[in-house]
Amino acid sequence: MRERLAGNEYYCFLDGFLGYFQIPIEPHDQEKTTFTRPYGMFAYRRMPFGLCNAPGTFQRCMMAIFHDMIEKTMEVFMDDFSVFGNSFENCLSRVDKMLQRCKDTNLCLNWEKSHFMVKEGIVLGHKISKNEIEVDKAKVEVIAKLPHPTTVKGVQSFLGHARFYRRFIKDFSKIS
Repeated sequence: MRERLAGNEYYCFLDGFLGYFQIPIEPHDQEKTTFTRPYGMFAYRRMPFGLCNAPGTFQRCMMAIFHDMIEKTMEVFMDDFSVFGNSFENCLSRVDKMLQRCKDTNLCLNWEKSHFMVKEGIVLGHKISKNEIEVDKAKVEVIAKLPHPTTVKGVQSFLGHARFYRRFIKDFSKIS
């Protein structure tokens, strides 16, 4: 996904509003979400966070909505949408089509977390721009500030964090 995004001139990064809650649950399936409180039993009408199949269901829903646009004009990862274009007009027309699709399907976006017509942005912990894919400096600082591991589990945990950026570290396997 990052490789398809990199190399474009303009980007629009949009964020879904209330994620899973935008997906209605079929009335006959609502009983499966029932929970009890001291003052009664309740069932969700919209998909809540925490259901075991919620992430997959939500991603499938996004793929169904944007099926003809994914990998060609945009990328979707859960409720993060990345629209790209090699010119201002191209990107603008693509984001217009994406927003029209959101309007047609009643998909709400969080405008406060969205960025329009930018030349670079952070996607899945990487800085994406026309020229390259780079490491997000903020993530590296977090890893650098982690306490030194003192147990085997601690070393494994640290290597898991560092492995996320292995493609940017020459001879990573030798070092680790």
